[in-house]
Amino acid sequence: MARPRKPLLSTDRIVETARALVDAEGLAAVSTRRLAAELGVSGPSLYNHFRTMDQILEAVADSVSAQVDLSMFRDGRDWRTALHDWAVSYRAALRDHPNIVPILARGPGRRPAGLRVADVVFGAMVEAGWPAAQATSIGALMRYFIMGSAIGSFAGGFVDDESAYDPDDYPHLGQAHLLAEQQQKVDERAFEVGLRALLDGLEQQYERVAPR
Repeated sequence: MARPRKPLLSTDRIVETARALVDAEGLAAVSTRRLAAELGVSGPSLYNHFRTMDQILEAVADSVSAQVDLSMFRDGRDWRTALHDWAVSYRAALRDHPNIVPILARGPGRRPAGLRVADVVFGAMVEAGWPAAQATSIGALMRYFIMGSAIGSFAGGFVDDESAYDPDDYPHLGQAHLLAEQQQKVDERAFEVGLRALLDGLEQQYERVAPR
């Protein structure tokens, strides 16, 4: 009887397996030995596809950037609506893969999908009438805001123990112990409030700088 063949090792399979490890256990869980064991291969075989572990993590980060929808910048939506819808898609990708955010926060570097995001957003803002310098600032501002929202949960930072909020010490936190159980709703509402405020401010600037 023929022996079952091992699945062929590929760049995509390495990235998918590494991403699953990062999602489940964090960046520290990804080592050559652990990743090779998950893939059922020897450690050195990984380096036929990637020279270093850092390259693997960069590829994992780029695979998350590739999940961000960019269609809103090409289908006729105005710049404000496009920025809003892109930010929602970007945050959703980071929410699904929060452990990779520290790598993404370094900037796109040489990552193709990350560079594509930067290129499309910058190009769309310039085409909409923003001066190039301000289009660059908008891209940076949006990244700061979206990345910051993905680093940690505001609501999840409060314990669900009412006794932690003595009214003598914290007279305005009488309901803080309820935040944790409403974590997703509170965080999504906060993101939307902040995003709309940010876009309102940009719209006021746009009226001053956009060509008539």
